[in-house]
Amino acid sequence: MNNYLIFRTDRIGDFLLTAILIKSIKRNDPGCYIFLVSSEKNFEYINSFKNIDKVFFLKKGFINKVKLFFSLNKYSYRSIIVHDSKNRSKIISFFLKSKKKYIPNNNKLISYIDEIKNILKYLNFNFADIDLNTLNSRNIDFSKLDQKDYILFHFDEKWIFNKYIDTYVNIEPNEKDLEFFLNSLSLKSNKNIIVTTGINAPDILENIFKKNLNNKIQLIKNTSFIDLECLINHSSLLISCHGSVSHVAAAKNIKQVDIIDESYDYNKWTKHFRSYKSINRKPFKELSAEILNLNFI
Repeated sequence: MNNYLIFRTDRIGDFLLTAILIKSIKRNDPGCYIFLVSSEKNFEYINSFKNIDKVFFLKKGFINKVKLFFSLNKYSYRSIIVHDSKNRSKIISFFLKSKKKYIPNNNKLISYIDEIKNILKYLNFNFADIDLNTLNSRNIDFSKLDQKDYILFHFDEKWIFNKYIDTYVNIEPNEKDLEFFLNSLSLKSNKNIIVTTGINAPDILENIFKKNLNNKIQLIKNTSFIDLECLINHSSLLISCHGSVSHVAAAKNIKQVDIIDESYDYNKWTKHFRSYKSINRKPFKELSAEILNLNFI
């Protein structure tokens, strides 16, 4: 039985790219063991993936890194893959024994899906489109929802100008325009709308949902990422600013409208996305009109 050790100590969206690699390895080498080093923040979510046999998490501090090294050094590995390209991961992997080690060269021109194919080639494995479908099947308790056939609109801090990258185009709506958009989206699609948030619900949503909004529109605040994943996977369409939720939709091949900024080349992350439409950030009134005019809706 072969052991593979993968370092992915950054964000959830980045991990969901690595999940493609993990599924490919499992398909090419049935019965192998996958060990993954994650960030402490993402441990609970990553530990829920059935394709990963053991998850370690990287705590801050030199002593904790030494402890992690000794925990990892108990095993022998066919291959170690530093998929996060972090110096901390490179240093730990340097002292571990393995038949093969792969450290990406941080080529900014190559997409992540092409990098994964390069890693698989290095391992003498092949890639298949089925490897893109990486998420576990999770059930959702619809008794907690007013809606069943729904579009999911994820409204997090990336929509709020002073809460995100200030060089990006401002897409923050006022209450009137956001309320009009949600009602129009429900009417045009003839579907229910579920609005989800990040860790903290923006004040604008709190204010809108205090009103007698269309009863086909529901706000769900402060969900865990596992619950948010589940809501996305049972939706007919995701509308969001680009982030980890975009990778969830891609991993389940859910239709999505991805709001991106034209100053950045998102193809590095999205080349493998299916059922996908991106729209550049622009003032909300223009942006919402463009969304409503899509054939997706």
